[in-house]
Amino acid sequence: MTDLASREWRIIRDAPRTGPIQMALEEVAGRTAIAEDVRTARVYSWEPSTLSLGYGQRADSVDWEFCDRAGIDVTRRQTGGGGIYHDRHADISYTIVAPAEEVPGDLMDCYGLFCEPILEGLSRMGVDAEFASAKLEAVHEPACYLRDVHPAHDVVVPGSDGEEGRKISGNAQYRRTDVVIQHGSISYDLEVDAHLGVFADHDVSPETFGKRVTSVREQAGIDRAEAVETLATALEEWCEASAGEWSEGELEAARDLAARKYGADAWVRERADDSARP
Repeated sequence: MTDLASREWRIIRDAPRTGPIQMALEEVAGRTAIAEDVRTARVYSWEPSTLSLGYGQRADSVDWEFCDRAGIDVTRRQTGGGGIYHDRHADISYTIVAPAEEVPGDLMDCYGLFCEPILEGLSRMGVDAEFASAKLEAVHEPACYLRDVHPAHDVVVPGSDGEEGRKISGNAQYRRTDVVIQHGSISYDLEVDAHLGVFADHDVSPETFGKRVTSVREQAGIDRAEAVETLATALEEWCEASAGEWSEGELEAARDLAARKYGADAWVRERADDSARP
């Protein structure tokens, strides 16, 4: 429970949707938080499988031919960082949306607050996870799970006998004047071929990937449905949310925004490389 629990929250156990729709729904949830005084926490998945690029990520870091052959969609997030491969099995995603005036203005403090239910959810799954204790150098910069590990927002399973921790979750925020949106990915399973295949010009082996990244399934052995519900319950209890769903108006707005922005080449393929967020 947090001080946020005194306000109106909804928890959405969301249906699988396309990448552009999922990104658009986060923007729409931000509008709802301000216009209707309703905050949102949700868990969700992606269909079809999707590569989500960081805000300023170069389009030529993507192996577009591999994505086309494999039926993997590509969208671009509002947050920075590297690309993440998502599918209905290997990835569990979440979003938290709240008015900016209700959360810490300091970025590190806000990450700490919003990641409380993520760390609690992982613990309940049986995963010993924590914020990274130190930076780790990048293995392949364009890939979120293989870029430099940052203590502010990357969650790892600690190593043993001097080994480095392995990343299990990446989290990112973007802020508007009046709203804060945090989203993140939890690695449920390791779809190594797809996770590496979406990126162009890399020399990362599956063995190297496995030394840097771990998963809920590897660490705890629980099935995905149980893991998703455990995370949803942790989010629900954290803010004392009521069960909710998207309104038809929100879904219509998201479809329109996805078509105009998150699914458009101008956003996905043609962003200027010097527009990257810090």
